[in-house]
Amino acid sequence: MASQQRIILVGIGASIGVVAIGLVLWVKHRRNKLPTKWKKVGEISDLVCFPVKSMGPIRETEMEATNLGLKKGNLRDRVFMVVNLKGEFLTARQYPKMVLIEPEIIGNTLTLKGPDMNDTVVIDLERILKQVIQHSMIWGDRVRVIDCGDEAARWISRFLSSDDLGFRLLYYPNEEPRVRHTKKSYFPKILEKDSGALFDETSYMLMTESSVADLNDRTKLHTPIQQFRPNFVVKGTQPFEEDDWDYIKIGSDAIFRNVRPCLRCVLTTVNPETGIKDSDSEPLKTLRTYRQVKDPVVQKGERYAPHLGIHLGLRAKGIVKLGDPVYINVN
Repeated sequence: MASQQRIILVGIGASIGVVAIGLVLWVKHRRNKLPTKWKKVGEISDLVCFPVKSMGPIRETEMEATNLGLKKGNLRDRVFMVVNLKGEFLTARQYPKMVLIEPEIIGNTLTLKGPDMNDTVVIDLERILKQVIQHSMIWGDRVRVIDCGDEAARWISRFLSSDDLGFRLLYYPNEEPRVRHTKKSYFPKILEKDSGALFDETSYMLMTESSVADLNDRTKLHTPIQQFRPNFVVKGTQPFEEDDWDYIKIGSDAIFRNVRPCLRCVLTTVNPETGIKDSDSEPLKTLRTYRQVKDPVVQKGERYAPHLGIHLGLRAKGIVKLGDPVYINVN
């Protein structure tokens, strides 16, 4: 009798286990299932890549959306960064002049040029790929990088500090996103693969023309949308409607998810044409008056930073073109 009871209990336990596993798999399937019904909300009016973190943009008419970020041949988004001699990464937050450096990638070479510099620096990507892999840190994440050499270091150092020493240029050679070691629990939609290469948050950021126009109406400063450094600019929407988008499809194949708001910092006060910070901290000061995140947990975790634009995570790869229709899910 006792033996039969044990067999029954074991059977019940196994059945519960099977049901639990099935439930977990069903929830996972539902979570990963992509929408099938869409409605058009606008179209792409600008398609932008920033190969060197905090330096100038490269605009394209067509790019591939990959887990690492936008890509076209050797042109990839945020795969180079400047560090000091301690290996600490630097941006235009500390050195606003960085936004004036113009990158160009043709074939296997990256060329940098800047105002008041008598020469350019040319980096052979095939050559540096043969160099020894090093490690650096970005926002607490340990990443594999390659040093781009002394010539690039001298050129950047002269531009930023009028000295031959002080800065190095590093390259992220990997085809997959970096491993994120710190995840903010209040942004649960972010996946590990959304970290991209050397990005602050995720590998894609979208903004709308109407939201920036609304901001400009308030400040009367006519801040260019480039000052916010988006990858995708969308026209044809109402101001801030992007805040509530969930899944976004661009063109016929590329599908993204809105994984978190883009919280804004002092970098938004740097004029991309002059490399000078606004003396009144605009437009950041105005954004703080009406674009605070409502969630108190996010507010506390992000030091009450205002938001403008949305960070995206790629959910289906594809080609994105200038003028592509932009859709959002309706199911």
